[in-house]
Amino acid sequence: MNIVATDEISSIQATGVSVDTWTHGETHLPVVSPLEEQSTVDRFDGLRALVNDHLHREGAVLLRGFKKGEVSDFHLFAASFGHEMLSYEFGSTPRSLVQESIYSSTEYPAHQWIPQHNEQSYTDRWPMKIWFYCDVAAATGGETPIANSREVYRRLPEAIRRRWADKRLMYVRNYGNGLDIPWEQVFRTTDPAKVEAFCALHGIRCEWRDDGGLRTRQVCEAEALHARTRERVWFNQAHLFHVSSLEPAVRETLLSAVDDESELPRNVFYGDGTAIEEEILDHIRSIYADLMFSFSWQEGDILTLDNMLTSHGRAPFTGPRRVLVAMAEPWPT
Repeated sequence: MNIVATDEISSIQATGVSVDTWTHGETHLPVVSPLEEQSTVDRFDGLRALVNDHLHREGAVLLRGFKKGEVSDFHLFAASFGHEMLSYEFGSTPRSLVQESIYSSTEYPAHQWIPQHNEQSYTDRWPMKIWFYCDVAAATGGETPIANSREVYRRLPEAIRRRWADKRLMYVRNYGNGLDIPWEQVFRTTDPAKVEAFCALHGIRCEWRDDGGLRTRQVCEAEALHARTRERVWFNQAHLFHVSSLEPAVRETLLSAVDDESELPRNVFYGDGTAIEEEILDHIRSIYADLMFSFSWQEGDILTLDNMLTSHGRAPFTGPRRVLVAMAEPWPT
């Protein structure tokens, strides 16, 4: 995707800081840059107010050109917003804890795309804010594309939105056994009783398998109402969890290894357990592809997202890449 820099609307929004807005279709990214050398640590108060203002409008803000700090400085910046910093509970992808509340981005092979998604929109509680910090930029690729979740919702036919809202979505996950993340890593415990307590609290049906594995089912909404802007957003990971998202060869191999689709490492159905039409999922993917906005990382960049208003993904890359993640402000509270 090409980026269009709209310099004509650039203006000084805060003392010592300029703001440009980059645009692709209906996805907009304000870019905040210092007019003279300084770090984010020097300007917590001013930056926090500026970032919050843009998050409520565009849903994303990129800080670029600030003096690169340590990982601890990134943690201080995220924590300065005053919200509870979150651990990666009930995660769907492998990550490593770097330091308190700071994680690696998803540790999938470098050649793979990670489709657009809103973080943890497959469950009943998610972070409202998410930050990405570029510590090491890839040699090529490795972008973190974003897309406007409000526009995804608006572009879907009303009949599809109504059908999905009425039926809701059932996410089915089977952990471990060499096919997906072990349940001990997902739930951050080795105690089955704690897993069962977590599931009971969040309305997740859990089933222990004879082979020691675990299966969970959770029914969630397909859309959500933003608490502050009162706008409807498309907010689910059906297009990502569904077996049709897999490369054909991988899909064929997995399906040959199980008796039915509910035994796949992960899959999604309508809330009543019926199959989701693949043509609808393909249409949703095409909307994300049309809205997806990419920019090349520079070391020291900090990308802040309103996790409900803006989705994100990851492009394939070559060479070392280290993009760290922090999450905060659990919702619903």
